[in-house]
Amino acid sequence: MRQTLRRSRRRLLALLGTAALAFGGAIALPGTAEAANILTNPGFESGGLSPWTCTGNLGSVVSSPVHSGSKALQGAVTSSDDAQCSQTVAVQPNTTYTLGGWVRGSYVYLGVDGGASTWTTSPSAYSQLSVSFTTGASQTSATIYVHGWYAQGTYYADDISLDGPGGGGGGGDTQAPTAPSGLTSTGKSSSSVSLQWNASSDNVGVTAYDVYSGSNQVLSVSGTSATVGGLSPSTAYTFTVKARDAAGNRSAASNSVGVTTDAGSGGTGFKQAAPYLYEGWGDPPNPSTVMSATGIKWFTMAFVLDSGGCTPAWDGSRPLTGGADQTAINQIRSAGGDVVPSFGGWQGSKLGANCSSAAALAGALQKVIDAYSLKAIDMDIENTDEFENEAVQAKILTALKTVKANNPGLKTIVTFGTSTTGPTYYGNRLIEQAQSLGANIDVFTIMPFDFGGGSDMYGSTVNAAEGLKAKLKSTFGWDDATAYAHMGISGMNGLSDQQENTTPAIWTQIRDWANSHHIARLAYWAVNRDRACPGGGVVSNCSGISQNTWQFTSITAGFTG
Repeated sequence: MRQTLRRSRRRLLALLGTAALAFGGAIALPGTAEAANILTNPGFESGGLSPWTCTGNLGSVVSSPVHSGSKALQGAVTSSDDAQCSQTVAVQPNTTYTLGGWVRGSYVYLGVDGGASTWTTSPSAYSQLSVSFTTGASQTSATIYVHGWYAQGTYYADDISLDGPGGGGGGGDTQAPTAPSGLTSTGKSSSSVSLQWNASSDNVGVTAYDVYSGSNQVLSVSGTSATVGGLSPSTAYTFTVKARDAAGNRSAASNSVGVTTDAGSGGTGFKQAAPYLYEGWGDPPNPSTVMSATGIKWFTMAFVLDSGGCTPAWDGSRPLTGGADQTAINQIRSAGGDVVPSFGGWQGSKLGANCSSAAALAGALQKVIDAYSLKAIDMDIENTDEFENEAVQAKILTALKTVKANNPGLKTIVTFGTSTTGPTYYGNRLIEQAQSLGANIDVFTIMPFDFGGGSDMYGSTVNAAEGLKAKLKSTFGWDDATAYAHMGISGMNGLSDQQENTTPAIWTQIRDWANSHHIARLAYWAVNRDRACPGGGVVSNCSGISQNTWQFTSITAGFTG
């Protein structure tokens, strides 16, 4: 039996840090105002490698996974070849250049021959690399490269840029292309805008088009269309495009086009009062009895784990269908309610950690979605194997993005620990990765307990929630209302593992705050404990305090958002 009361205890020293790790979004960072990307085919949108060359013929252009656009580079590393792909360009002497790009894989390197380089390991999501170098006094060319590492698996690269003046000065090509014309928007969503324009002409040849949002260069493509991602909902943007040739000559800007992105999912009205119900311990009550006594309609069913081989099962041991959990779900639905299964938790063998890839994890989630025709799923991301593992975070978010796309209308929830002032380092990282990956998570739920919050559980919970709101606003560009509409709170009734005491009166205050700020979700751990046992301590089948039976569930049922 799992020690589930400890499911949310976190290593405080590791988690209370507030430093944020920089992690780029879907929009590439611009160079300096004077700089231009002088690489050809920087995003591999031509569909071919040229003018890139790859050792061992191990490079290819693929359509997935990409950072932006529709193509990316794949390097098939072997035990004897790191699949280095390179391009040589003309540069100017005594000049500083900035090399950047987006890479994915284990031990991926970006650099310039004979000069600076940088590397990262990011096997489940694209991560940005950047390094600067200064050319020599007589240097007129530079070879930039990207490669993986021997026997470390396939890597991917996209949107590589070398920002600085092109070579060929003193009698070389100095004629800029004509300005692109006819720029128009061909589509939009809450987070992206698709653009199209007419081709430019040049005395030698156009090699790339740089797309600008305002004064910032956000993409470089080789064709006459692009999709700019990583945008904020309900936000006005102005785009222009400039053409560029191999010498780095850049045209005047095209006509500008203004586009306002669609509203985000915060306007969908998704609200959920869903306390946790666990069939694995704690004298699980008959859910229809609880529903009749309290008016609650939703339950968060804990926990779906891995029974081996990336195979979902309740608690990793009870059958997915036909057992006690399905019986409870049938009772809930017969009484007019519904469930959101929770994947993960503090202990046990978790699908997020053990499935070999995001695709495999998405397949496991889909089995549960199909088994119960689900409307929502919750990923309870905790402990060092999932929450404190950035690659596993990315795997989980990518899988949620996949099942959301494959199941229209499905709501996705991520639940994670917090400090008393808001998300910790790993919580911030989770939110940043959700934005970068375009995971379109509906609800970010914090667990404001077992965080050393002291005696003021209402004040600490509100402070933590406001910290979450601030992070969502800064990451996604949302206003207050949209950020609140993407938030959830999952508390712990009565005594927590750290002897924090959330009384019925405090939980009522928290519920009222949640209603007044129109957040999306209110939950608590757990209905099994929603019974009195004053002085009973922290146990599985009662709250450890004086209360009425099902009192916390009744309070939660009053959450309307």
